[in-house]
Amino acid sequence: MSEAVDAAQFAFELGWKLRGLDAVLGGGDGWRRKGAGLSVRVWRDGGDGPWTAVGDDGERREARTADTADEATTLVHEAFGLTAWRPQPPPPPGWHRFTLVHRPVDDCPGPDDARYARLRARPPEGCVPEEAGGCFALRCERPGARLLDAVAATCAEVREGYGLLMADLAVARLEEWAADGSDGWGAEIVGQLLLMAAERGPKLGYSVEDLVRFLRTVAGPGR
Repeated sequence: MSEAVDAAQFAFELGWKLRGLDAVLGGGDGWRRKGAGLSVRVWRDGGDGPWTAVGDDGERREARTADTADEATTLVHEAFGLTAWRPQPPPPPGWHRFTLVHRPVDDCPGPDDARYARLRARPPEGCVPEEAGGCFALRCERPGARLLDAVAATCAEVREGYGLLMADLAVARLEEWAADGSDGWGAEIVGQLLLMAAERGPKLGYSVEDLVRFLRTVAGPGR
């Protein structure tokens, strides 16, 4: 193994040995005690080597190696008998995955509210009803030239067919940013901001035309 991995392994072993001392002292945020859950540490062998994950549940350790950190962690979870999550393969070309949440700014009914009965019974094609943060949501895989095209078409279908404005893309940290193209995380953040404006602007007296004019004025011609 590389020097970096040797150092990580040394730190791991040191942490394992100090675990007993930590238990005696009764404090600190080191390895979790028996019954407190599973702790997993992950490192990479060199700059482009495999990933190794080592888990400790207070009684035993399990180590697994894989091509990605997520897969190595998943294998460790499964070694401890836990149901592990694996990322889905990317959608087919021209299709997009996203989650739409009905989280009105002035009211957030529970996911079992009667107003969702028809939408839950017959959701748009490619969408599955679910709960997100205590609110009704649709987890969707839909076609579109770009992500925002797919989102807009789905929102329009829900608004026209069920009278609900889905103005949330389940983006929690709007200050984050990723310049990862028109279909990535950055696009989801932009979509979240636009959906929020579409709901909140009219509540303050700004029409959709006002919002469009604002964007055109701020961005300038040709943008």
